[in-house]
Amino acid sequence: MRDTFLILSALLMASCSLIPPDNQDVEKKMQTVEEYDGPTEEAVFAGGCFWCIEASFEHKDGVVAAISGFAGGEEENPTYEQVSSGTTKYREAVLVIYDPTVVSYKELVDYFWKQFDPTDDGGSFVDRGYQYTSAIFTYTNQQKNDAEQSKKELEESGVFDKPIVTPILNATTFYPAEQYHQDYYKENPVRYQYYRHGSGRDQFLEKVWGL
Repeated sequence: MRDTFLILSALLMASCSLIPPDNQDVEKKMQTVEEYDGPTEEAVFAGGCFWCIEASFEHKDGVVAAISGFAGGEEENPTYEQVSSGTTKYREAVLVIYDPTVVSYKELVDYFWKQFDPTDDGGSFVDRGYQYTSAIFTYTNQQKNDAEQSKKELEESGVFDKPIVTPILNATTFYPAEQYHQDYYKENPVRYQYYRHGSGRDQFLEKVWGL
């Protein structure tokens, strides 16, 4: 899983279009990971708008960094404009770098289910289209097994009366989104909260989970 981290480093050095030199948010996050004293592993989740998923995971104990980006497609170095057009196979996703001695992968998956609507196969809240559909991208057989177990538990819990449609897929190359998408909830708090509430996400999570 460290391969993803190395790929991100190479992409950042090779493409200045990913991060303008005056605001290297992803590079700063990667520096934080490099300076972290504990062990780290990686997970990738797609749950609609990556601003919201990134913000949620950055508040989770054991998460060292969360990076907004794109996963599941085939084109190299996709841009937000390409992905948002719905003409690629990419989903908006978040790379979560975490300390497995503090939080387990299954705990992250259990937490992920409570951030979006896993019964929606056409998008996520007001954001419609394949690029906003949900998915769990796994790096190892253990991650796949843990994700499947967590999904089964959610299905059997009776929380939802519709099928859980979120697929569990093998991870491919993760590409970070442009810098203005990173830490959007911090950089644009008013717009972020307006979007989050206006999309219906907060109301849904309150109704289903009491969050």
